[in-house]
Amino acid sequence: MKYIKATYFYRSLFVLLMLCISYTSYAHQMSTSYLSMTIDDQGQISGSWQVRLFDINQKLPIDLNKDGQLIWSELQLNQLAIVDFLQASLSISRDQNCPILFEGKQQIDQHFNEGYLVSQFSSSCKSSGPLTINYTAFFDIDSDHKAIVNIDSEEHQYSRVISYENPTLLVDLLQSQLLATFNEYTYQGIIHIWLGTDHILFLLALLLTCGLFRKNGTWLAIAKPAQIFRDTAWIVTAFTLAHTITLTATAAGLINLESRWVELGIAISVLMAALNNVWPVVLRLGWITFAFGLLHGMGFAGVLGEVGLPSNQKLLAIFAFNLGVEIGQLAILIIVLPLLLLFSQQHWYRRWGVQCGSLAIGIMAIKWSIERF
Repeated sequence: MKYIKATYFYRSLFVLLMLCISYTSYAHQMSTSYLSMTIDDQGQISGSWQVRLFDINQKLPIDLNKDGQLIWSELQLNQLAIVDFLQASLSISRDQNCPILFEGKQQIDQHFNEGYLVSQFSSSCKSSGPLTINYTAFFDIDSDHKAIVNIDSEEHQYSRVISYENPTLLVDLLQSQLLATFNEYTYQGIIHIWLGTDHILFLLALLLTCGLFRKNGTWLAIAKPAQIFRDTAWIVTAFTLAHTITLTATAAGLINLESRWVELGIAISVLMAALNNVWPVVLRLGWITFAFGLLHGMGFAGVLGEVGLPSNQKLLAIFAFNLGVEIGQLAILIIVLPLLLLFSQQHWYRRWGVQCGSLAIGIMAIKWSIERF
């Protein structure tokens, strides 16, 4: 019987390992472009558009040496084709169409260690009324593509996100749009926690044992619901408080750590939380959750920094993004917690489930750590 159980364990572990490797092998950074515009009281627009080289390579056949990478000479030789694509993918109007003129000068920039092509453009929208931006680039090859749009006018600054579901952006430059800013940044907070696999797995690793306690080297079910609620609430509260502190402080410019080391620290925190379930060292998880939560808050702030903060609505945007993260986290807990509490009453979960789940999370964390180092 012991031989059969051991065989089942190792087979399950092997399947989890293969799933983790296949998942991470095909993962790459989310497709994002950055569109910045300044418009004066005469309707003159000057702007820049940063487009990821990976996306350009997927869309246009300009990789002359077929090595899967775009170099500066290939971009220069195909400048006209790139400009034609950009002009066909972006339109601006204000009661009437505003022709866009791309300048010849281009340059290279980086975001999260990814190369970006920066193209300058200008336009003229002398009519009054709301500004309409229609954006279609890359949606046909990646429905998850996003365009981060920042608009500066004489009175206000706006930061919005264009997506496959909402390719048209309508902005009234005469209104502050407080509600629109609140809704946008709350939504971005929710989406980021849902797409942040490392954040989700860190929280999941902490909660795998939320209905259990350790005795004589074995996980046993906690009989008192009040204790389960108290322990779980302490973990969730510690994580929430910690990442709220550093998210706010980083977004406000009080903390400034290199994103590479923050992301590496997050991966290591996931690994340590997972390994602690297999070989328990820390049984009271509140303080270690708080410590690692500080790192995760800096990671959240990195995304908020990429989205951008409107200069006249910074505090509102930070608050809304924080709120969105908490709403997204709460939605995950509502789904996951009842299942984990149900599983905690099962012998198979206490004997093998915690270990298999933790090892799978740990394997992914190791791969992330190697990639981010």
